[in-house]
Amino acid sequence: MGLLDWLLHGVIPVGDGGLRVPEVVGNVFGLASAILGMRRLVWAWPVGLIGNALLFTVFASGELSGVATEPLWGQAGRQVFFAGLALYGWWKWSKSRNEGGAADGGAITPRWATSRERVQLLVMAVVGYGLAYWIVTQLGSWGPLTESWILIGSILATYGMARGWVEFWLIWILVDIVGVWSLYNAGYYPTMAMYLFYAGFVIWGFVVWLRVARESNQAAA
Repeated sequence: MGLLDWLLHGVIPVGDGGLRVPEVVGNVFGLASAILGMRRLVWAWPVGLIGNALLFTVFASGELSGVATEPLWGQAGRQVFFAGLALYGWWKWSKSRNEGGAADGGAITPRWATSRERVQLLVMAVVGYGLAYWIVTQLGSWGPLTESWILIGSILATYGMARGWVEFWLIWILVDIVGVWSLYNAGYYPTMAMYLFYAGFVIWGFVVWLRVARESNQAAA
């Protein structure tokens, strides 16, 4: 089995069963991207792109679980949006870094969104959820109520990360809560376990970005 074939179709033996390689490796790349993002390094975006590609093949196939008989189009669709947002984030963070970046060496300086930007996020969340629900229902996705929030919440969080908003960590917490429940019921246990780990990591990342934002404001003052 070649490397590419193994990445797309391989199985890692675990006890009497096994874990699909693209699900495990895709989540590893996702975690690496999150760690790099917490440190505000541009490499967070291209690393995340690789994970997006692998996880898309996982959820679009609908063949990993005996519980969910339909593809999880909310999970699969968000990988497509992630790819587009990753390119945007890659460009924006690279531009910020080339213009001097943050004082501590990060590509950007974290900040809270303005009141106007928060209203925009709220409107995008409401409208986006309705649109996402209609799309995943038309596609026949398993669990459209939770899948819709996972899709739009993940998009908003990634967009917030690209803009450098501290709030994006809080959105991720809400996505993780819903995601753990949805993935458990669907039988995607490796990704569910990664979501549980993400929950603790997201809280840590929020604290880190909050501290940097405060230090930046104090320095500006």
